Amino acid sequence: MSITHLLILLVVVVLIFGTKKLRNIGSDLGGAVRDFKKGLDGGEDASKPNDDSGERLRADPPASTSQNHNQHDTTEQK
Repeated sequence: MSITHLLILLVVVVLIFGTKKLRNIGSDLGGAVRDFKKGLDGGEDASKPNDDSGERLRADPPASTSQNHNQHDTTEQK
């Protein structure tokens, strides 16, 4: 194949798919290759959790029992 054949093929592909679609395909393909290489290397970066100590979620402390005893039942009894 000569360079002219490749250029004609490139023009036909651009006309069929459009430049926006080709950019999306290129970025998706690049991401897939990157993830595949990480998988071959053992996936050490992907398996490590991020140690963002400032981003940890904290649970509310349990309610103290002294507050529960001081509250009165305000429901109406029949």
